[in-house]
Amino acid sequence: MIELERTSVFNLENAMRGARNPMNSWNRMDSYYDENHEYVLGPNDLSLATRLRKAGSDHRKFIRQIMVSVDITAPLYWWKEYDTYKVATVANSTSTMHKIHAKSFELDDFSHDHLSENGLRVLNLIIANLEEIRLRYVESKNREDWYDMIQLLPSSYNQMRTCTLNYETLVNIYYARRNHKLEEWHHFCDWIGNLPYAKELIIAEEGQ
Repeated sequence: MIELERTSVFNLENAMRGARNPMNSWNRMDSYYDENHEYVLGPNDLSLATRLRKAGSDHRKFIRQIMVSVDITAPLYWWKEYDTYKVATVANSTSTMHKIHAKSFELDDFSHDHLSENGLRVLNLIIANLEEIRLRYVESKNREDWYDMIQLLPSSYNQMRTCTLNYETLVNIYYARRNHKLEEWHHFCDWIGNLPYAKELIIAEEGQ
């Protein structure tokens, strides 16, 4: 299970202006803000952006300046793979260390969409035990109970993080993960594909 919410793409105007710096071609800029205050690339700017994107990483530096912020809720086993991407990413997460005991454990706190009947039965037993430990910890603040919660917590536990990335990082993620066996990565790549100008600036086939 993965949810991507509150997506915001910004700095496209500044990135596009920077893309024209090498040739001092600012007078050819034809992008504008529409009635919804969305930045729309004009034909000249879109043509330049597309050519630079396909020319390779040395020429497409401007897409590193196109920023994306998004709230992602996903299981810990997915975050373990996401954390491979440390360059040009920032994330603030909800804290299991400080807040694991703050609410009751429920089935929907865990990714269980692909569990078998037996797997679901086992997960429900774990949740019941975690909740018993949590209630005991809330009452006593016993450190052993806290460690039990932390160390017994399944990797299917869902965590929300507010993440900031740029389009260059998303190029790397898209091509590395689009055929991954985890369904969460397919949903993530679908989300990438729906970002503004993703077709031209992110998904553009290499070498074309």
